[in-house]
Amino acid sequence: MSTENSSELNVNSDSFQPRIVSFCCNYCAYAAADLAGSLRLSYPPNIRVVLLPCTGRLDLLEVLHTFERGADAVMVAGCLEGDCHFQEGNLNARRRVEYMQSLLAEIGLEPERIRMFNMSSAMAAAFAEASTEFTVAIQSLGPSPLGKQPVAEAEASEPEVAAVAT
Repeated sequence: MSTENSSELNVNSDSFQPRIVSFCCNYCAYAAADLAGSLRLSYPPNIRVVLLPCTGRLDLLEVLHTFERGADAVMVAGCLEGDCHFQEGNLNARRRVEYMQSLLAEIGLEPERIRMFNMSSAMAAAFAEASTEFTVAIQSLGPSPLGKQPVAEAEASEPEVAAVAT
């Protein structure tokens, strides 16, 4: 993404750039994200898309690991309500997201750091808009206090332990 596109998104490149993981269902949200790319719609480059067969497969433990590994926020994007290809997967995901919001509040983290979005595969503009809006909202919250360096960066910055010959 060019810097010109970043300014169009109203995302200040000098400010905090959150790391956001987006769990997207295969049939709708992932296709919408793909279509947004094909249509060259701009959305923040800090969104990392993870493909799920259905948002009903969203695992809360994996969401916690995502926060633990340095994500500042988690976006869950599934089919429109009533249009889930697995009938109730997106409704189950919404319940899990709401439960996760209550867990985050209990541990002192802002519940707004996880949010559910619903869209169809043809809603590329909705995906781009949701990504931009969510990024701006997370920028206003600041970095996650749970966050730490991403695993790859942490491993790269750790000093190597020399083998001690005995």
